Amino acid sequence: MSYGFEHLTVAYGGHVALRDVSLRIPAGAVTALVGGDGAGKTTLLRALAGRVRPTGGRMWPPPLDRVGVLTAGPPGYGDLTVEENLRFVARVRGLERRWARERSEGLLAATRLADARGRLADRLSGGMRRKLGFALATLHAPDVLLLDEPTTGVDPVSRTELWRLMAGAAGSGNTVVFSTTYLDEAERCAQVLALDRGRVLAAGDPDRIIGAVRGLYDSADRGPAQRSWRRGAGWRVWMPDGAPGLAPAEPDLEDAVVIAMLRRSQTTGTSAEVS
Repeated sequence: MSYGFEHLTVAYGGHVALRDVSLRIPAGAVTALVGGDGAGKTTLLRALAGRVRPTGGRMWPPPLDRVGVLTAGPPGYGDLTVEENLRFVARVRGLERRWARERSEGLLAATRLADARGRLADRLSGGMRRKLGFALATLHAPDVLLLDEPTTGVDPVSRTELWRLMAGAAGSGNTVVFSTTYLDEAERCAQVLALDRGRVLAAGDPDRIIGAVRGLYDSADRGPAQRSWRRGAGWRVWMPDGAPGLAPAEPDLEDAVVIAMLRRSQTTGTSAEVS
């Protein structure tokens, strides 16, 4: 079963957080929501979780009792141990005791938190606490996981382990939707929704988004200010009408999103804010 939304709009008072956003979310796959602060990623996840009421458009949300949510804040209760957090969530959800105990043991092993079961959540590293949050969100074996920036601000090893957990959940048939600022993570997903100020920049299969890029070049020097951005030690230049003397570049998802921002800025007359 797939979920999604069509022409979704969400407004808070006079502020429009999402405007005319559409996407179908496939089951058994990982979907990435990409964008900077204020892009609308969290609002979109909250709408899917039933915590925000849309002001326009249509939605096909998952059943709320089949959803697991990891918010961007510190998960769990800091004055409870890892094991106590799991027991508490199991009781709140009314899970059968023996089943919950077996499920908890499996999640402790999968998240590699078994040796930290007796440690207070406040004493965990950032990466370990995010993994605890993943365990708490999936304790009731939901069909859909909604994860708000689960890998942001954690060490590289924990980031890799969290990605492994998400990919493993999708491989087991779960639908995973997560927000991220890391485009290299998004490029590994089944589909991507890139947002900017509540509007869609790009959506779909990462390969198709990248494949649509035309007119991208490498340069040692910066080109026109509104068409160039730094990549590594050099510059990328977007010249859709051609740039004689420059070497064509092999684009990735970051390039595709930047070009989408540049294209929109030309249409709206706003700054793309790339460097």
